[in-house]
Amino acid sequence: MGAQVVDDQVRITDLLEVVQGYLDKAATKTVYDAYLFGAEAHQHQQRQSGEPYIFHPLAVTLTLAKMQMDSNTLVAALLHDVIEDTEVTRQELAEQFGEEVAQLVDGVSKISQLTSSDKLQAEAKSFRKMLMAMAKDVRVMLIKLADRLHNMSTIEHVSKEKRERVAKQTLDIYAPIANRLGMQEMTADLQDLCLKALHPVRYKAINDRLIEDTKGRAPIEKLICESVQEKLIEEGISGSIVKGRAKRVYSIYQKMRDRKVSMKSQLDLHGIRIIVGTRAQCYLALGVVHELYPPMAHTVKDYIGMKKLNGYQSLHTVVIGPHAIPVEVQIRTVEMDRIAESGVASHWTYKSKGSEAPQQILQTWLESFLDAQQPVGDSGHFMEHLRAEMYPDKLFVFTPKGDIKHLPMGASVIDFAYAVHSDVGNKCVAAQVNEEAAPVSRILESGDRVKIITNRNGRPLPTWLNHVVTAKARTAIRQYLQQQKNKEAVSMGRRLLTVALRDCGFKGKHIASDDKIHLLKVFGLEDWNSLLADIGMGSRLPLMVAQQLIDITNIDVEPREQDDQSILSIRGAEKMLITYGNCCLPLPGDKIVGVFAAGKGVVVHKDECNNTKRYRKHIDRWLHLDWAKKHDADFKSRLHIQALHLPGALASITQKIAHHKSNVLSVRLDESDANYVNIDIEIEVKDLTHLNTIMEALEQDEKVSTVERELE
Repeated sequence: MGAQVVDDQVRITDLLEVVQGYLDKAATKTVYDAYLFGAEAHQHQQRQSGEPYIFHPLAVTLTLAKMQMDSNTLVAALLHDVIEDTEVTRQELAEQFGEEVAQLVDGVSKISQLTSSDKLQAEAKSFRKMLMAMAKDVRVMLIKLADRLHNMSTIEHVSKEKRERVAKQTLDIYAPIANRLGMQEMTADLQDLCLKALHPVRYKAINDRLIEDTKGRAPIEKLICESVQEKLIEEGISGSIVKGRAKRVYSIYQKMRDRKVSMKSQLDLHGIRIIVGTRAQCYLALGVVHELYPPMAHTVKDYIGMKKLNGYQSLHTVVIGPHAIPVEVQIRTVEMDRIAESGVASHWTYKSKGSEAPQQILQTWLESFLDAQQPVGDSGHFMEHLRAEMYPDKLFVFTPKGDIKHLPMGASVIDFAYAVHSDVGNKCVAAQVNEEAAPVSRILESGDRVKIITNRNGRPLPTWLNHVVTAKARTAIRQYLQQQKNKEAVSMGRRLLTVALRDCGFKGKHIASDDKIHLLKVFGLEDWNSLLADIGMGSRLPLMVAQQLIDITNIDVEPREQDDQSILSIRGAEKMLITYGNCCLPLPGDKIVGVFAAGKGVVVHKDECNNTKRYRKHIDRWLHLDWAKKHDADFKSRLHIQALHLPGALASITQKIAHHKSNVLSVRLDESDANYVNIDIEIEVKDLTHLNTIMEALEQDEKVSTVERELE
C-alpha cells in the first residue's frame, strides 16, 4: 500500500542489527569497517536535505541487507559513491577491501556517470554498460537499484524539474530493469515513488482511498484466509501460510489509465496469497480453493508450468468469495515466493531445488541478448530491442527501420498501422509480418517486425473496428467513417433533392444562390452541404425540402402528371447511405422501391415487400428506384434448400456455390427429418441472373430435393 519509503535517518546500529542476523562476526566487522571508511570519506559532504551524506549509503545498504545479500555487496553499497564523489581511488578500495569490492564500486560509478544524458546514443551506451556490468556481476545493478530507491524516497528535496526528470528516467529504465530481474517488491516501490513524484495529487487520492478501504477489507480477507487455511489442513496440506495481499498505488493507477476502469472496481477485488511446501501442493491447494469458492471463467493461469521470463512462478486464479466478492488468489512455494519478491537477489541466500535459479536465468538471457546485439551498430535499434526485452509481458512491435511501437496485448496490424501514423492506418491495405504476407486483422506478437502496405485508394472499413484494441486506431477509424458518411450523405442528398425537384416540376439545372440562402435561413443551417447531408441521412425528406424551396422562392415550376414516377438509379457502390432491407434482400433485376429512414438514408426493398406497404400512403416517405445499368457490388441473398440426409450433401452444395464464384456467408441446418435436412444458406451474388444460375446448378444435384429463394 503506497511506496515503501526507506527511512533516510538510518543508523549504523540499524544496519548491524540486520547484518548480525545472517552474517558471521568476521563479515559483520568488515561491514562496520566499511562504514567507518565511508563516513570518513564523506565527512564534509551533505545531501540537499542538509543531513550528513553517509545516511544515504547506509539506507542503500540496509535495503540490500534486508535481501540478505553477501558481505562484499554490502561493503560496496556503503562505498558506492566514494570513487565518484571523494578523493578515494579504485586502487585504495582494492587494497583495503579487495578487488571484488573495487570492481562492484567501479561498476556502479560508471553507470552513474552515463545515465544522466537524454541523448539516444549516450543512453544506448549507458544501457550497454549496465548490461555488461550485469552480465559480469548482477550485484552492480542491485546496488544501483537500491541507490535509486533511496534517492526516489527523498526526492522532495530537489527541484521540480530534476524531480520529474529523475522520476521519468526511473519509470522508463530502472523499474523495468527491476521487473526483468524478477524483483517485484523493488519494482512496485519504484513505481509508487515515481507516481508520487510525477502526479502527487493522483497518488494521494488513490493512496488515501486505499488506506481507508483496507480497514474495511481486513475482516473479509481474514474470514477468507481462515476458511482456506482450515480446508488446507483438512486436506493434509499442513504448514501452509495464507495471508491477504496488499494492493499498490501505481498498479491501481496503471489499470485505471490503461484499461479505463474505475478505482472502485479494483478495490472491490480482494487478494490472498497461499504459500505451501512443494510444487505438487500448489496444485492441490488450487483444487482446495476451487472446492471452497467457484472460480471465474478463464482466470486460471499456470506460471509454474510456464514460468515467466524473469523466473516468476505462481498459480493464479480468481474465485467468487463470500458475499459474491471476487478474490484474486496466488499460490506458490516458499522458494517461489522468495524469488517473486527478491528475484535474482534470492540467489545468494536461497538455492533453487530442481529448477533453474533466477541468477542463471538472468545470466542466460543477458549473454543471449548481448551476443545477438553485437552486430547492431545503430543505437536506436539497440534501445528498441532492449526495451522490448525489459517488458516481457507487454507487446513491442518493430517497424522496418527498427523503430519500436508499444501496443497492448491483442493488438492487430491495424493498431500498428495507426500507431505509425493516422494516414498510414487510413490507407493500409495489407502487411508483411516478419517478411511474410499477412492480413490487416493479424494479431501481433512481441518482436514482430511489421511493414504496412498502403494504397492511395485504400480506406478504413467498418469491420476494422472488430479487430482493433487501441483507442487511437478506434477513434481514427470512426472519424474517417463519419467523414466518408458525411461525404456520401451530401452526394446522396444532392441526387435525392434533384429527383424531388424534378417531381415538383422544376425545370432548371441549378438553384440560384439567393434561393439557397433563403432556404437555409428557414432551416437554421449555415451551409448548403449541411442541408444536403440531412437529406442524404434521411433526417429531412427530399420532397418536403423541394416543396419548401418552391413555396418560399419565385422559381418557375411546371407540374407533372400524378402518375409520373420519381426514379433514382442504384449503382450498388453508394456504400453507407444506401442499405438493403434484410427482410427481402433485393438484387439487381428485382423491381425495387426506396424508404427514407433517419440516420440510414434510403433503405432499398423489393417492390412487393410487405414492409413497404405502410409507407405507400405517405408519398414523401418513399420513392421509386431502379438499378443502374452497371453495378460493382456483391449483394446478399438467402436460399432455403431441402436435401437428402446423406454424407457429403452440404459439401456438394457449397462446392457448387463456390464453382459459380459466390461466397457462402452463413449456413444453418435443421435435421428434424430422418430422411431430409433443411439448409438455410446465405450467399453473395452479383444480381438476380447470377442467383438463378446458382439455383439451377443446385437443382441438378441428385442430393438436393428443392431450392427456393427466401423472400421474407
